[in-house]
Amino acid sequence: MAIHYPNGKKFIEHQALAKAKKVKQTTYGNRGMTLEEDLNITNKYYRDHEIALIHKKPTPLQIVNVEYPKRSAAKITEAYFKKPSTTDYNGVYKGKYIDFEAKETQNKTALPMQNFHDHQIEHMRQVKQHNGIAFIIVKFSNVNEVYFLDSEFLLQYWWEQINGGRKSIPKEVFENKGYLIKNSYRPRLDYIQIIDKIYL
Repeated sequence: MAIHYPNGKKFIEHQALAKAKKVKQTTYGNRGMTLEEDLNITNKYYRDHEIALIHKKPTPLQIVNVEYPKRSAAKITEAYFKKPSTTDYNGVYKGKYIDFEAKETQNKTALPMQNFHDHQIEHMRQVKQHNGIAFIIVKFSNVNEVYFLDSEFLLQYWWEQINGGRKSIPKEVFENKGYLIKNSYRPRLDYIQIIDKIYL
């Protein structure tokens, strides 16, 4: 007697046994949440409690090729970024425009400047020029520390590296000039309290 799965595929016993014998390896690389996940949860909390309106910016894509393996399903097989994106997040808090970039690094002692691009730096410079609030939130993953740093320091190190200086921001700058954002339950990473403290 032939046995079929609900999707119509035929059950083959030796394949099922082989799959059952495979032991799933436990990986510990993604045990903790990523910075982006933490920030998305935090921003949702801010929106739900009408504290601030801050969203992750979508990355615009140009779809080039789509395959239709079934009538009811489409599979994008080729796509390109339409244009360079600016920063990761933007929104409004207490009538002020907020714009920031989020970065994670495995480096224990510094944030490499190669994590940033010209258009992001220029965008943050323009936000500051128009009296918006621009900053970066950086997670040093190896020590599980998250810092808030005003974009003024990012811009300073950017211009220094262009002129042959250091190509990273030392962790000491985050510790001495930035603010440690402690993990909490609700909201997960409460960076709004830092905005209140230094800008408003």
